[in-house]
Amino acid sequence: MTLAPRPCLLRMPPFHRAVPVIAVPVSPITPATTAEIDELRRRIVTDRTGGSFWAAPAVCARPVLVCAGAGYDRARMRILARLLKRLVAIRPAIDLLLVAPGAYGAAARVARHYGIAHLHEPVDPHDLLDDVQEVHELGQGEIGDLAALRGLTVMRYANPDRSNRVEGQTVARRLIEDWRYYDPYTGQRTTIGRILMLQALWRRTIEANRQIGACVGMSLWKRERIAAFFSVPPTHPPFLRRAGDAVRRCAPHGKAIVTWATRMPPGLMTEARKARVPIWRVEDGFIRSVGLGSGLQVPASIFVDQRGIYYDPSEPSDLEYILATASFDAELKARASALIDHVVRKGISKYGRSDRYHDQIWHERAKGRRALLVPGQVSDDLSVKKGGGGIRGNLELLQAVRQHNPDAFIIYRPHPDVTAGHRAGHLSDDVILTYADQVSTGGSITDMMVDVDEIHTLTSLAGFEGLMRQRRVVTYGCPFYAGWGLTTDMGKIPVERRDRVLMLEELVAGALILYPRYIDPLTHIPCEVETVIDRFEDMRAWQPTMLMRIRAVQGRMKAILSR
Repeated sequence: MTLAPRPCLLRMPPFHRAVPVIAVPVSPITPATTAEIDELRRRIVTDRTGGSFWAAPAVCARPVLVCAGAGYDRARMRILARLLKRLVAIRPAIDLLLVAPGAYGAAARVARHYGIAHLHEPVDPHDLLDDVQEVHELGQGEIGDLAALRGLTVMRYANPDRSNRVEGQTVARRLIEDWRYYDPYTGQRTTIGRILMLQALWRRTIEANRQIGACVGMSLWKRERIAAFFSVPPTHPPFLRRAGDAVRRCAPHGKAIVTWATRMPPGLMTEARKARVPIWRVEDGFIRSVGLGSGLQVPASIFVDQRGIYYDPSEPSDLEYILATASFDAELKARASALIDHVVRKGISKYGRSDRYHDQIWHERAKGRRALLVPGQVSDDLSVKKGGGGIRGNLELLQAVRQHNPDAFIIYRPHPDVTAGHRAGHLSDDVILTYADQVSTGGSITDMMVDVDEIHTLTSLAGFEGLMRQRRVVTYGCPFYAGWGLTTDMGKIPVERRDRVLMLEELVAGALILYPRYIDPLTHIPCEVETVIDRFEDMRAWQPTMLMRIRAVQGRMKAILSR
């Protein structure tokens, strides 16, 4: 009997059919050190990675596992049945749990005869091992390997009469020496340490997604990407239209409903509150894509907020909670510092990277005066409505900035969604120049930030981007980055919740590392922010669809007609 090659214990969850191979067997070259072996064991056990960690949680446990190992043909099931009979003679049946596929066959019949519990569907092996004392495994399988890494007693059988004990040190050594690992995003060789880190990220993502019972308020054009964000391999939560359908689906199972924050179905909050179903709000991330969301470019980053949403200061949000309570250790702050450098050096903003050009005509006119950049916003955007305080749009913002800075040189920059003709908030140049000295529409706002002295904003993300570029930022509303000691705040801040002074690295760590989710736009696999930033230079990831081209033409026509 010839068995297929056994897959590596450290492998990719089946997020989709074409996931990359991340481990290839090789002949051992460099022996593993004891420190490497011990660290590998610690990380796998602590992070609960390795094996099919994405499988469903185990619903039963026993102190003794009897496992099929690798290969599930009839001959092996007969051998497993003999092993089961031998073990039930020395251990109470109530202590045994058979883990083998198929509800029928020789092993299943023996289990039923003796009243031995039988798991025949795939489950998370880490859940399975939490209450286990010993494992008896026919052939080599992942459950035995993971149990050995925990230091449990593992007996591996070639037949019911011959067994060997599996040592955790041996399993760990082989993972280091016998496999070559590859980064799933670049295809380049990488370290086993990076694979372990990515597996921990994937596990956290899947565990969070497992709490979701339904998605509502998601536009058709972005559903495929949202399904990838919320994947529980090999499936994802269903997309529903009606609030009542979502509540009825989620309530019996204690699951949450995720909804796009600006597209909640009517009655959702009321019905969900009555049924005690949690509502999680979804919004675009701060490093989103090359191309506008209003232009139908799907996001590579989103927020999933269980408390509120970051732009509404009237209630707490997950981001605010992170910024108020998180312990930012030296490693995280160093990562945030490197991220700031990366973002600034590459000219990264929410919708892509700088083209290294902007209008500099105003420099001569502004000589001797403070240059203030005022980013326009979408006038009906919820961040303006919820976080703008008493200021209700771009004109009132310009008036307030001029009132507080009568001698400054003010440059107004319309929002790209407004310029593209997709969203509301257009002001004519005549109106703008009543309060501003210059209208800027060309090039990149991130390049422009370096040339001005200050950024004055209502709630725009440009204020956050300005902080990363060491600009003085004055806020007139209540954006998420206000109230932490980094900005000059003219608006009302919820100081009872934002009662902490943060370093810039801590603000960036919370807003760009801890709060968002990211997905690689090429491989469609959950990733880290650094991977998405690297993809901003790879235009294969951002090819415009036919729908996007039609939307662009529609926007240009709308912009022309509105002038």
